Order: sequence, then C-alpha cells, then structure tokens
Amino acid sequence: MPGLGITYGRGGATTNLMDLQNADCIIIQGSNMAEAHPVGFRHPMIAREKGATLIHVDPRYTRTSAMCDIYAPIRAGSDIAFLGGLINYVIENERYFRDYVLNYTNAATLISEDFRDADPAGLFSGWDEEKQEYDPTSWRYEGMPLRYAAVGGSQGAIFGEAGEGEDHAGELHAGRPRPNDQTLQHPRCVFQILKRHFARYTPEMVERITGCPKEKFLQIAETICENSGRDKTTAFVYSVGWTQHSKGVQVIRAAAILQLLLGNVGRPGGGVLALRGHATIQGSTDIATLYDVLPGYIPMPDVAKNHNTWRDYVETETAEAGWWSYFPQYAASLMKAWYGEHFDPKDGKLFDHFPRISGDHSYYPTLMAMKDGEVKGCFVFGQNFAVGGPHAKLARDGIRNLDWIVVLDAFEIETATAWKLDGVDPEECGTEVFLMPSALVSEKDGSFTQTQRLLQWHDKAVDPPGDARSDAWFVFHLGRRLKELYADSDDPRDTLIKALKWDYPTQGPHDEPDIESILKEIGGYRTDTGKPVGGFAELKDDGSTACGGWIYSGVFAGGVNQARRRKPWQRQDLVALEWGWAWPMNRRILYNRASADPEGKPWSERKRYVWWDGERWTGRDVPDFEATKPPSYRPGPEDRGVDAIPGDGPFIMQGDGKGWLFAPVGLKDGPLPVHYEPVESPVPNLLYAQQRDPTARLFFRPDNPYNLPEDPRFPHVVTTYRLTEHHTSGAMSRWIPWLGELQPELFAEIPPELAAEEGVRNADWVTIETSRGKIHARALVSDRMPVFRFDGRKIYQIGLPYHWGPNGVVKGDVVNDLVPVSLEPNVAIHEAKAFTANLKRGRL
Repeated sequence: MPGLGITYGRGGATTNLMDLQNADCIIIQGSNMAEAHPVGFRHPMIAREKGATLIHVDPRYTRTSAMCDIYAPIRAGSDIAFLGGLINYVIENERYFRDYVLNYTNAATLISEDFRDADPAGLFSGWDEEKQEYDPTSWRYEGMPLRYAAVGGSQGAIFGEAGEGEDHAGELHAGRPRPNDQTLQHPRCVFQILKRHFARYTPEMVERITGCPKEKFLQIAETICENSGRDKTTAFVYSVGWTQHSKGVQVIRAAAILQLLLGNVGRPGGGVLALRGHATIQGSTDIATLYDVLPGYIPMPDVAKNHNTWRDYVETETAEAGWWSYFPQYAASLMKAWYGEHFDPKDGKLFDHFPRISGDHSYYPTLMAMKDGEVKGCFVFGQNFAVGGPHAKLARDGIRNLDWIVVLDAFEIETATAWKLDGVDPEECGTEVFLMPSALVSEKDGSFTQTQRLLQWHDKAVDPPGDARSDAWFVFHLGRRLKELYADSDDPRDTLIKALKWDYPTQGPHDEPDIESILKEIGGYRTDTGKPVGGFAELKDDGSTACGGWIYSGVFAGGVNQARRRKPWQRQDLVALEWGWAWPMNRRILYNRASADPEGKPWSERKRYVWWDGERWTGRDVPDFEATKPPSYRPGPEDRGVDAIPGDGPFIMQGDGKGWLFAPVGLKDGPLPVHYEPVESPVPNLLYAQQRDPTARLFFRPDNPYNLPEDPRFPHVVTTYRLTEHHTSGAMSRWIPWLGELQPELFAEIPPELAAEEGVRNADWVTIETSRGKIHARALVSDRMPVFRFDGRKIYQIGLPYHWGPNGVVKGDVVNDLVPVSLEPNVAIHEAKAFTANLKRGRL
C-alpha cells in the first residue's frame, strides 16, 4: 500500500494486533473491526480494560461503534476531510511532538521553489490537462536533480530528465543533508507547506463536509492529542473502508502524516495497522499477486522504463541511499531461485527473455479486455470475480467471451457457471469451463501471512475428498507438464520455461509438492551448499545466493521453520517474538528506532521499547536498524546505500531516513492528500472546484456508465460492507447451511427517515438502482444508519452487504452489479465504499 510505503518506506502494517493492548487510544476508521475481524478485536478490548480510549469513525453505527467510548458519524467518502481536520488541529494548536517531527520527518526539508500547492481549483503544480496526469518534477526537494529514485524499488518512481548542469540521475547526494530549516519557519519547508495546505480543514468545514458534529470532532481531536507524545501513544486501525475509494491511497497517507506529527510511529501502542481480510491476503500480496511487482515488491520489468538488459534493470531500480540500495542482491537472488544455473548475474542474458509489462494489466482492465475479445483464457484461484468485484455483470460478460476458463474451488461458484447465468442461453456460450475440485485450508499444509506481516505455519488436518487437490498440486503438475512439453523446443520464446528450476520434492500417493521446500526457497539459501540464509543481509548479487522473496529471508534460519514456532505470548511482554515469524527479520514493530530519541534514549520509561546501550541497539524487539550504528553516526558526502542513513534516521527504506510528511516522488495524485468527492456523489466539493480526484482512473464505455455528480435520479449514498457470518463473495459460506440460517437473505440497511419517505416497512422488498443495473433486497430499517445534513439538505445512506449470488444454499442478487469500475490512480483499487443509487419500495 503506497499510502504507508511512500510515507514510511514499506507498505505493510507498522505494528501488530497484540501491540494494540499497549495503546492509550485507538482510532478505528475505515473498518468495522468487531464484525469483520472479530478475533483481532479482542486486543482493543483488552486495551480498553487497561484504560485506553477507543474511538470509531464510520458511516454506520456498528457493533464496533457500540464497544467504543466515542462514535463519530461521517458521510461515506469524506475521510480525508475528517483526517485533514485532525492534522490542522494538531498543527494550529501546536500539539505535534516537535522533537520527533524535527528529527524523524522531512518537516524541515525545503521544497523546490517551482512547487505550487493545490490552488482553489484543487490542482498541484505539474498538472497536464491534456494528458490528465501530473508531471511531479516541481515537487522535488530543493537542489535535487529532476530525475532521481528517492526510495527505490516498487515504492520509488523515476520522473523527468536531469537538467543541464545538474547531477546525473544516479547521483543522489546520498550522504549530503538536504537543504532544510531547523526552525520550521521557512515558507518552503515541508512543515509550513503542510500547515498552509491543511489550514482550510477547519472544524466548521469538517462538519459541513463530513456531517460529523463539530463538538464530536473536537472531542476526538483533543483525545488523540492528550494520548500522544513522549509518554503516550495512539494507534490507527483501518481496512477496506479506506482502501476502496478513488482516493484510497491518500486517505491512508493522511493518517500516516497525522501519526508522524503525533510521534506515534515505531513506538509501542502506536503506528498504523492495516487489517487484511483473509488469513493470507498479506502473503499473497508479498509473494506476489499484483501484476506490476515480483515477490518482495521488486518492480516488474517494464517496457516504459530503461529495462532493456539486466544491467539496465538493476541500475534503474537501485536507490543510492537506504535499504533499496541492495536491490541487485534481492533481484539476482530471486532470479537464481527461479532459474538456478541457467541465470548468471554477470551477464544476465536470460533476462532478455523475461517478460516486461507494457501497460495496465491489472484486474479490471483485464476483465474488460476479456469482454472485448482480447483475452482467450483465464485461471481463477481463490476468487469469485463473477460476484466479488465491481460491475460484476461486466465481469460475467467477460467470462462468457473467453475460449476457456479454469476455476479451482471447493464449490460450484458463479465464476464457473457464468455460462448459464443472467438469462443466457448456454448453447450460445462457447466458453469451455474446467472446474477443478480444490482442497480447503484444513486439507493442505502451508503458511499464512496475515495482518501483522506474521507467518504462521498450519499442518494438514485431513486429506481432501475424492479428486480434490491443493492449488499447489495443480500449479506444480501444470508446470511439470509444460516443462516436459517444451523440453525439446528450439523456439527462443520457450527459453524461460526450459530454464525454470522446478524440482520440488513430492510426497503422498498423489505426489503433492512438499510445501516446506517452497518456503525454504522463498526464505533463501546458499547455492553451493543449500544452507538457508539467516536474513536478507546475507543475500549476494553474484549468484551465490537464491531467494524467492527477499523480505522473507530468515524464515528458515538455522534450517528451522520459524513460522512453525508456538511459544505462547506472555502478558507482561510487549511482543511475542517466538510465535511465528514476522517479516522483515521477525521485527514486530517497524521503524522501532523511532521509539528512542535522537541520542538513542527511550522517549519515556513507560514507552521504552528499543534503545542504544552504548554498543548496539537492543530492547524488546528486533531493532529495525543497523544493530551497531550509533546514534551519533553522520554520513559523509560520498557515502551510499545504508551508509547514507544517519544514526538518527529511523525510516531506513527512505533515501533520507525520514518519514515523509510531503512526498516528493512516488504518487500519481499529489504530494499531499486533498479532499475530493467520490466519483459518484450527491453533493459538490466544498473545498475545491475540482469535484473528484482528477487522476482517478475512469473507463468511459457504454457498458460502464457513471452516475453524474448531484444527479437527482440517484440521490442516495451507498456503501458496501461484510458480515461476520459470510465471507466476501460468499464462495466459502453460502454453501454452509448453518451460516445460511444465520444470514439467509440479502438486505439493504436504511434509516427510518428514508423508509418513511418511500413507504417502506421493515422486511419489505426494495429495489436499489444505479446506471449499471438494479437489485432487489429486503429492507432493514435501522437507526444505525445516520442521516447527514449537507448545507440544509438531508443525505441518506444505504448499507449493502455483498455476499450473495445466484448459487449456493442461500441465494440473492449480486450487490456488486451496482458498483462502477472507477479506480484509484496508484493501485487501481475500486470505489465500492461510496457511490450513488436510488431506492424504491417493491420489486420493480
């Protein structure tokens, strides 16, 4: 997630669930944690028992709200306005942790005089109206070349060209301090830019935009300030209620900025915890399901960049400062893990055959390409996109236009039966479907990597029934057969398949691949002895090490499966270092060097966590810092890599060792968060003339219409959510009778005022309609849905759980048929948490 990655250096959660018990205050926003993450919610409950204040900010009053000390209602899609108000409050009332901000953030750094903040139109300098995108070269640090890799790897960005007289792109002045003003008074220092930028987010404006009463907002602002600083910490918790917006990355950026101002990052009871919905969503991202990254967030080679040869690729993606300076070691070790003796990093010739991305190959454009006949076949693992994603009808149309589709699942999900849904004549659908019965989690070995970057091993409990096999079995044997098929090929395009190292041992009567051997490969080993490496610091760029995912290096340290560890957590401990294994290097709180002051002493005895003992960094966690680098260390002008990070630079993945209040590179939609309305909104933007995020990715096609802003035909705000009793698209829960009995039918949660206007009684049928389609649901008339006032108007919200579809024991209409394909510009996630619709009584 770039919201965290660009701000701090890594995209993972900065802390862990158990550490929430050490918080003095917890804000849950963008999440209904009690219902969507009920097991993890016990930790905020323990924190509350110990005296912490719990706050819930959400469009709905939920079970999470009921368990919190303060509930603040906000209109769906207005999170940046609320968070921006908190940032403004902290700065204007001088409640920021000055010593932390001055030393550990880029607050003092000067920005180029070419930079212009978002004007009344809502646009930063560099906006290209014709291209509808930003040229971010004016956002750079003063004195920096126009073209530079500030953070490197997948979190970095290369923009522009080096100007005449400027240093070459590779020269970062890595060891030279950036121009700065330690008084924080210079008009072009980050702190003053930040102050001016958020000045318009006043409590009164927050109330007008979000609908949250001013008094409630001020209560929350004062509460987080009282519970932050040297002796106290506040934690933020979020989930897809923040990510699934056209400006989701900037929502998270706003919270990350606030936590830096309050000094809550890298400290016990602080940080930003990104809740992941499924047991190993984090792991699937790490190792790596996104089209533009390789395992460990190594960027995928790209035809649009200088990635013509192995040398070009490595030099382009290697940062001059920070841990991404080790990119050659990480990338070379990945190639050795995959291709073994066939890859020689000295010449890198095999890389000539490696695929490059040539455009946007993400999820939604691919579905549209299916419908347009540009994709012939598709493999589907652990997903039900015929129901589970926005504009699901378009997805089903795409499936029906494929030549073939392979679906691995334990149930006959809608993705496997699109050929007979939506009134389609099966005889007219030419898609050949291969439904492969798949083992469930208890029927196979493996590891989960969950919310807090924690790997936990699970052993198979029972064998899968009948012909069901694990997804690993399917992929392994498909790969084996492909290698056999192309073994004698002389076609250059088959080079990578022939070179692929595919020698995992098998076991059992069905030749299941040994999963631990795969984890060993991911964790890394020496190529001469096969001995596991102890961590990513041991990886080399000369071919002597192999590693399938550098951030997981050390998970098999000493030849022991560290993810299998089960030493119980003790209440008196702050962390459970021997329960499972967390990446990177088993660090449970990232950036924990920031838990000590610039001299290496704990900010307070109460929040003592990691400190300098005179010889090395020690404490209650694995230090997220070079163990023997003293606080007094200062880099010289010629220092590069980690040597360019000073002894008081906790954010070691960043080129300057600082947390970024202002992002000079890396984001497509601006260096600072801006409140824009959702793509579909019933109200105007009160802060800027620009209604929506100008960089939001929209697809103007006849089969993907949008509701216009303030369209009277669609006056209500819709937000989707999940229920405890069902799981995402329902693929694993709608076939289970006892879960179906608990939640048998799709419903629409609406406020009593809207019900009265439309003549709807509880449990009546209602029709919800957008320009994409309509669905029928039972009405749940509930005062848990706040009614908002916006400049004298009533704004109603409708809540829709999205678990139902036409298959299974319990059936219902597909809520995602209503949702448009409108995407966030940085990560291309959809906007399902705020769009507009109409509601009428009856099944129309």
